[in-house]
Amino acid sequence: MDNSNQRRRFIKSSAFGLIGFTAFGNLSAQAVINKIEIGNNAEPLFYRYPGINDSMASGIVGASHGNFDKVKELVNSRPELAGASWDWGFGDWETALGAASHVGRRDIAEFLMSHGARPDIFTFTMMGMLKSVQEIIETVPGIQSHNGPHGITLLQHAKNRLENKEISSSDAANVNKVISYLESLGNADIKPKSLDITEEEKKKYLGEYRFGVGGEEIFVVDLHRLGFLQIGRKGSSPRALRKVEENAFSPAGAPSVKIIFKIANDKAVSLNVHEPEPLVTAVRI
Repeated sequence: MDNSNQRRRFIKSSAFGLIGFTAFGNLSAQAVINKIEIGNNAEPLFYRYPGINDSMASGIVGASHGNFDKVKELVNSRPELAGASWDWGFGDWETALGAASHVGRRDIAEFLMSHGARPDIFTFTMMGMLKSVQEIIETVPGIQSHNGPHGITLLQHAKNRLENKEISSSDAANVNKVISYLESLGNADIKPKSLDITEEEKKKYLGEYRFGVGGEEIFVVDLHRLGFLQIGRKGSSPRALRKVEENAFSPAGAPSVKIIFKIANDKAVSLNVHEPEPLVTAVRI
């Protein structure tokens, strides 16, 4: 991904003209505006400019889940992206470093940190840094029960590191020490609440639900390849759904949000999103 969508506007104005405007107020605002032109090949600036373009932020966070070549391409071009974060939906925030940490990619994590990414207890856990993990937990009692992106537990971050086939024996030994320590605490692997749901029950929620007139103002509820229910705005990344009550679900990484389906004739006809107050109603198409 390059920065072509962030091309600069070209300001054609004499030095005297700018000095006259800023220092002496001799030029009207309109006079200066008339001197601003957009280059012939320039694309419109991002609507939140000078904020980083959303596609760049989501791109680096997404790539940090395992595409090291893409991570290097993006960060070498724009080092500030090493500290980027992204909300995947309903407040499920994740940093690029957080992504690398929960999938156990120490190589990506170290590269991001070398370019300014800020590590936390989840990163230290994945890297097998027992002393650092212990000191943080002693300083902030109970932090071991806090979950990371997508509701992934602290203990799971360490276990995911061991899944990497390229992990060295010494690295694995250090990670196992962290795992033993976290297991001894008894509350470093508290997963979000999720009630059982049958395959037949899942079917009544599947479909598209419109909440606006735009082409993408639609929620899509479908099944992930692993079989769990998920919801996402049409054209965006879906979030896993966990059943918390009868016909009510919470999206991954956002336990305060509740999605409640209205059922008629054993089929969902609408859904309401509570964040935690009722915010959006979507009707089944």
